[in-house]
Amino acid sequence: MLSVLARLHGQSFEFTAFCPAESLLAAQLSEQNIECHPVSFLDRAGQRLSREDVAAQLLPTLQVGGFDLLHANSLSMSRLTGALAPRWPVPCSGHLRDIMKLSKTTIRDLNQNQRLVAVSEATRTFHIAQGLAAERVTFCYNGVDVESFQPRPATGALKQELGLSNDARLCLTIGQLGLRKGQDILAEAAALLAAEGDQSTHFVLVGERHSQKQESIDYDRAITSAFEQPRLKGRLHRLGYREDIAWLMNEADLLVHPAKQEPLGRVLLEAIASGLPIVATDVGGTAEIVTHEKSALLVPPGDSGALATAIGRALKDSGFSRNLATAARARALECFTQEQASERLSVFWNDVLL
Repeated sequence: MLSVLARLHGQSFEFTAFCPAESLLAAQLSEQNIECHPVSFLDRAGQRLSREDVAAQLLPTLQVGGFDLLHANSLSMSRLTGALAPRWPVPCSGHLRDIMKLSKTTIRDLNQNQRLVAVSEATRTFHIAQGLAAERVTFCYNGVDVESFQPRPATGALKQELGLSNDARLCLTIGQLGLRKGQDILAEAAALLAAEGDQSTHFVLVGERHSQKQESIDYDRAITSAFEQPRLKGRLHRLGYREDIAWLMNEADLLVHPAKQEPLGRVLLEAIASGLPIVATDVGGTAEIVTHEKSALLVPPGDSGALATAIGRALKDSGFSRNLATAARARALECFTQEQASERLSVFWNDVLL
């Protein structure tokens, strides 16, 4: 959304934002000269405020600001705007960026928005099957900066940073640490590769665990433990949060994306723009980004054996992997640039206002 705002603000649209005060989002919006009105979603005790309390913070500004449209940038916010649709002085639209089971009450709330936009056809189809009104929902693909993310020769600096030799091969996995992202399946695949004699492949994990639930903590620890076995020891490199993703993608040999569900993976968009070969699970909107055997290797979710086989194939056949990456870069330029994403959302919002 930030990239879209950067291209449309002051051009075809003027934006004002509602977001938590003194947040990273507020700071980023301020850098784009977008006015921000502070909104709190939690009380001083950290408890979630009621919808009415949240609405009371938005209504005064909406009533006097001369706005044409209120857009919610997430499924949870779209539920809120839909539930309170009769109270807003402007029409509402909302973004669906998740594939998840929803209650009948949530579907009812979402259906009160005038229009909804999903990030992929798979996301749209999934929610329509749960009861979302088909005529209210379209889809618009996200885009990526194809200048920041583009093919560049590897410098070997990441291998030096990790203390590895030049002949080491780097499998990069990026995403929040959690069950949905499938890092446990990656660990199983790594063990299978090691059992077959692979000794040169290293696995680089970028991302952090945000959940403080015990099951999430246990999951996080299990990933580390899985790589402590003798054949894998020293071959897991956890980098935590990084801002140099474009550079990391140019330094890696392969992106492995073992997610168990994925509406439209941003890391996949960044990888195809970077010319980084991809092995990914065939879930959600992934097949809308890449095609199996043409621009990536896709495997069933939860299948560590298939994942290991695909990783081994991609790393062993460099010519094949280069062909995949070249086709993927062409796909990024064809359909997933930031300019294209901005134009799609511009059309969507104008349609809502008709």
